[in-house]
Parts: sequence; structure tokens; C-alpha cells
Amino acid sequence: MKTVDINLARELLIKGDVVAIPTETVYGLAAWIYSEAGLRKIFSTKERPFFDPLIVHIDSIEKAKSLTGNWTVVHEILAKSCWPGPLTLIAKKKNSVNSLITSGLDSVGLRCPQHELTLKLLSTIDGGLAAPSANKFGKTSPSQASHVFHEFGDDVSILDGGPCQVGIESTVAGIEKHSDGWKVLIYRPGHFTAQTLKQILAVHNIKATVEYAESPVAPGQLKHHYMPNIPLVIVPEHFQWEKQRNLIEQKFGREFLKPAFWELSTDPRIASRELYQDLRKFSDFGHDLILIMRNSAQVSDDWMGIWNRLDKAKSLSISNNLAALE
Repeated sequence: MKTVDINLARELLIKGDVVAIPTETVYGLAAWIYSEAGLRKIFSTKERPFFDPLIVHIDSIEKAKSLTGNWTVVHEILAKSCWPGPLTLIAKKKNSVNSLITSGLDSVGLRCPQHELTLKLLSTIDGGLAAPSANKFGKTSPSQASHVFHEFGDDVSILDGGPCQVGIESTVAGIEKHSDGWKVLIYRPGHFTAQTLKQILAVHNIKATVEYAESPVAPGQLKHHYMPNIPLVIVPEHFQWEKQRNLIEQKFGREFLKPAFWELSTDPRIASRELYQDLRKFSDFGHDLILIMRNSAQVSDDWMGIWNRLDKAKSLSISNNLAALE
């Protein structure tokens, strides 16, 4: 594994290379925002389509403001309350922000990660670092340096910061001003829930609705994303493999000899932290299928980010009436 320290990481980034960096969510494949060569290398290394925007990581609110022309009072309150932390805020970009980062859109996602090593690195670099997850496009995100190495080998240098503590990607939120107040739209659920953001704004006497939505301004919006190397099937409660396996095997046109029966932790914080690590380990242990039960007790806001990732990572889901669905 080709690891680097902060000084070498900075040198590589300034020269137009990419470096895997640790955050509290997942490891990111970073490039300096003012290096077009580095930005292009993100897309080529990940085999990522250019229509999927990147998030810019910065180490201060001041740097965030320097990249946008419409930093609102809501941006300010949420940033001061949640940064450093797993919240990405969408804002109108300045012309100086390369359109490769924003996929040609006029908005940019900005985030201050909660990881000491990466914050130190960011403090040494003008602007910031664009960094999607450090994995091949559409595949399971890395929550440890070894996951990055497994994905790219020595082709990517790694700033090793240990295991990620949150474990799934940041909440992504857009902010709109309307005649009757503010609206916060969560385009990708994560650690910060709609209820949490609403409570933060209420404390600051900001009248705002907070709701979930989808938009191309946020990454990870495709139907299939985060997918493991073997099929993941979501089954209903009371599903019995031996009695009902034919539903799955007929759909895939093959027999599964070593299925893994996956149970998430009952604590959503732990389930989040372990999610991608567990998704990867099943194929490493020789399983050919992952089965996970959709638990009716896991429906609160705290679980939304986890099930968002699982619904995109799945190959198939089985409905309660045992009719197979894509």
C-alpha cells in the first residue's frame, strides 16, 4: 500500500495527481480544485461519468464563501452548527470553480470534513479539494485505507487516517428562499437528518421547512450505486431462504450455494459505521449472495441514510407479498 504523509500528499495534489484522503464519512479520491489535470484524473481513475458532480472539501467557512456568490444566512447557520462534519451544502458557484467539478451546473457542493489529518492538509492548500469516494464508480465506498488499496492497488497514493467513524457519505442539502420562508432540501440522506437540521434552524429563529428530494446537483442519485461484488437482495420480514430461494435463483438464473444472512446493528450509528466494511467482507469470505431483511423497526430518520445506500446497492428486492421486484 502506497501511503504518504501530508507534505507529500500536498506535493502530489499541486502537481496534478490524485490522493486518497480520510474523512469521517468515507475515503475520498481527492484532486486540487485548481488542477484540471487532477480533476480529470479523478474521473478516469474512478471510471466516473462527467455528469456526476463532485463535492469540494474545505477547512473553513471563509474558503466556502470564496467559492460561492450566494452564501445565505441558512448556509452560515448550518455550517457553523455542523462543520466540521458530514454535511454538504449546495450553493451557487463562482465562475472560478471549474465546471468539471459541477458537471456544468451552476451550483457546487461544499463540505468541511471532520478528520484531523485532512483538515491539516486542507489548511495548506488554496481553495480546496474535490473528492468523491475512492472507489470505482458505482461500487461500494471505502471506509478504510485497505479498501482503497484493494480497489486501486499502488496506482493511488493514500493518506492513511484509520477507519472512518461515520461510515456513509455526508448529508447533501440545498437551500431555497421563498416568500413564506426558507426551504432546505435534502438530496442525499446521511448522518444529519431532516429533523436535526430543522431543530438547528429553529434554535436560530429561522422559519424553514426541511424535506427530502432528489436532484442532479448532488452525487449518488443514480438507481444503482454502492454495489458490492456479489448480489445483494433485500427480503421482507419472515422470508425463509430454503422455502423461497427459488424466487431469487429464478431471477438470477443460477443457484446460490453460500448465501450470507446479514443483520445490521440495532444502533443506526454503529450500522452506518460498519455498512461498507460489511458489504465488502462477504465476498472476501467466499459468499456468493447477500440477503438482508427490511426491518420494520428501522424506519426512523436515523435509518434513512443507511437504507438509501442499501436500496441503491441492491441487485434485487422482494416485496412483502413475495413478488420479485427490481
